[in-house]
Amino acid sequence: MACLVCLSAAGAEGQAYQAPRNAFGAPDLSGVWNNNSLTRLQRPAGLLPLAVQPDDVPAAERKLMTSYSPASTAANVGGTESEWWDGARLARVDGEFRTSWLIDPDDGQLPYSAEGKRRAAVFAKAQIEAFDGPESRPVAGDRCLLPSWGAMGPIMLNAPYNANYRFVQTRDQIAILAENNSELRIIRMGGAHLPSQIRPWTGDSIGHWEKDTLVVETTNLRADAPLSQAPFFSTAEAKVVERFTRVAPAALKYEFTVEDPAIFARPWRAEMAFVSIDAPLYEFACHEGNYAMANVLAGARAVERALKLATPAR
Repeated sequence: MACLVCLSAAGAEGQAYQAPRNAFGAPDLSGVWNNNSLTRLQRPAGLLPLAVQPDDVPAAERKLMTSYSPASTAANVGGTESEWWDGARLARVDGEFRTSWLIDPDDGQLPYSAEGKRRAAVFAKAQIEAFDGPESRPVAGDRCLLPSWGAMGPIMLNAPYNANYRFVQTRDQIAILAENNSELRIIRMGGAHLPSQIRPWTGDSIGHWEKDTLVVETTNLRADAPLSQAPFFSTAEAKVVERFTRVAPAALKYEFTVEDPAIFARPWRAEMAFVSIDAPLYEFACHEGNYAMANVLAGARAVERALKLATPAR
């Protein structure tokens, strides 16, 4: 895909670039943008520095690919690069080849508090063991209520596939449609946040312009989504601030800061690269009534019956 090359090659010329204006006089972010990349939110601990020199990029990409995607086995079908990574490469942000979106903390790791680590362990265990009914399954991959990998946001993480987004602007709103799960997010320009008891799937996002940068503050997040679908989860008190800046004709810089004192020891910050592509978005066709859910739960009941038969009567 041509967009992968663009993502790696997006220049650092952004500081001098003047974004085009739309009919309302605002910087024009409309169009289809892609964030597919081998770069992910966190860096594998101790594996690589944040920025890699150009000569070291191929070796860094091999290390990351190995850490993300072990070789296919009977228990890991589809685990090889050719089957799901589609040739992704390291992203280039501000002229640097980056190995993580996280830039603060500088170790590339989420700054969980002790309570956050405890909750994360409980959450991870529940996703593996909770098969009593559809309500206990993840709202993304199993129930199709949200995109997987945190693709819709906030924050808008990159998925291994379907990593395209359509931005549509009006004077009062900006709509972002994710190809992953065909999820729609509406950013209202100006105004006050919704009452705290109203909690949409993607939170309540209010935007304003700071020169050429769209700044979006999101509150009213749900504890069960959407951040719970990323490599971390959130509480209802989390706040996310995102910044979207068009830095070149085909490049968009995306920055975000997450605050959640109940989970993290301090706020953390990341930067991501998006590139413009000339392509349509396709229907994802994932929905909560998908027959896979029935199969998943039927499989769990079969395991329970087998265990019961294998357990000697007392």
